[in-house]
Amino acid sequence: MPIDIQLTAIPAPADTPLAAYLSGDVAGEDGEDIAVAVQGADAAGLEPYLGGPAADVLAACQAGDDAGDVAAAVVRVDDKARRLLFLGLGDGSEAAMRAAGAALARRVAPGHRMLTSAARGQPAAAVRAFAEGLLLGSYRFSLASHQDGDGDGAPGKPPAAVRMLVTAEDDGPAAVTAARTIAEAVALARDLANMPSAEKTPAWLADQAVRVAAGSGLTARVWEPAELAAEGFGGVLAVGSGSARPPRLIELGYQPAQWTEHVVLVGKGITFDSGGLSLKPNEGMKMMKTDMAGGAAIIAAMSALAKLGAGVRVTGLVAAAENMPSGSAMRPGDVITHYGGRTTEVLNTDAEGRLVLADALAYADAVLRPDVMVDLATLTGAARVALGGVLGALYATEDGLAQALLAAGAQSGEPLWRMPLVDDYSDALESPVADLANVPHAAGQHAGSIEAALFLREFTGKRPWAHLDIAGAARSPADEGDRPKGATGFGTRLLLRWLTGPQRRLSRLHGRE
Repeated sequence: MPIDIQLTAIPAPADTPLAAYLSGDVAGEDGEDIAVAVQGADAAGLEPYLGGPAADVLAACQAGDDAGDVAAAVVRVDDKARRLLFLGLGDGSEAAMRAAGAALARRVAPGHRMLTSAARGQPAAAVRAFAEGLLLGSYRFSLASHQDGDGDGAPGKPPAAVRMLVTAEDDGPAAVTAARTIAEAVALARDLANMPSAEKTPAWLADQAVRVAAGSGLTARVWEPAELAAEGFGGVLAVGSGSARPPRLIELGYQPAQWTEHVVLVGKGITFDSGGLSLKPNEGMKMMKTDMAGGAAIIAAMSALAKLGAGVRVTGLVAAAENMPSGSAMRPGDVITHYGGRTTEVLNTDAEGRLVLADALAYADAVLRPDVMVDLATLTGAARVALGGVLGALYATEDGLAQALLAAGAQSGEPLWRMPLVDDYSDALESPVADLANVPHAAGQHAGSIEAALFLREFTGKRPWAHLDIAGAARSPADEGDRPKGATGFGTRLLLRWLTGPQRRLSRLHGRE
């Protein structure tokens, strides 16, 4: 399993010390590691096992209290040696608790057991963040055979079993349940994006979405190539025309009782991006199996809406295509017709994501007629250059929508930075032969991420809309915090926090049909 921890919440009275759970009827199996917060070590009742005051042992171990600091000691419990980990929680914020949980996850190996009281006594939001970090910090994706049986996550090796003490009198158990739902969704997004493109065709991605829908109470529709052609989805078809593996449009639906607002999520689903005839260099293609990370985040977020009790109607659209060079591929200079009739002159076939998103946005505006539209895409290298690998770029036509998404990003650990929609740059979209150009005609310095956002805005019908360019944040070059090397699943937690939290109400704009 990609998440290598089986997490169990143990409701515990607030005044019962951790030591009470180390022996007797409530103790775990022999060999279970113990993890306690540095900030709460004095009250854990561990002195009989430590051989002295906890403060002295903390000093001897050089235990730090910054979020994610881990120091180890060995104690004897019932004549058995047990490993004890002192874990720093920093300032106890959600971000700090998430980092602490992830650090602890990397100290428990598959097949091992652990008991932790690190989050007990914390507010429910902090407990949820800690549990999310614990679960997502254990995420591993591997297709290795592990025939020697020695690799992490090897066949036959069970996940680590972690018992997490939470305060019985508050919402700790519910917070852990919510964290588990969210972590499973993020792991799904990571799995989809990490899958090699040899297997991950547009049809494969559509099949995965249908499978997810069946298990999550969603409706599902997959638009096949003939339907796309009949309905005029020229952007999706043009981008997929160079591949032997035809494109798809995936439509997922979630509709709770008594909904009052309809949100459409649109995701870029390029299952591999070679650049087409505007071919990328080899180095630029190595992570292009993750070019559908925006679509993966949308499929994953929708999988958790029912479990989290979202009260808003949500439709998810994923425009899936493979951008390959061949004799049938779209060419620089081609003019394509999008859903609804607007035309685009293609000047660079490697600016393909905006072409498929344009079709989906135009369809959402004309047919689904939502209150709000949000799209996610690994769209431009310019966004990565501007904001690095942690922040996503946010463009929005409404301040309330922008503020709601910014708040959701900050709370979920998937931060955004609002970027300007500069109308003065709109001349970059001008074409002498079509309504728009997909990149500027003139050479020189350009605001690539802003220009891409302006292009997409043309297809939103002036509805409230936000665009998240996650080209940097969707991929990580190394394990860091709860972000693994490879696909991060960025956007999944953010969307779920926005769609299920009170800040979504800030996005409501009256007077829309």
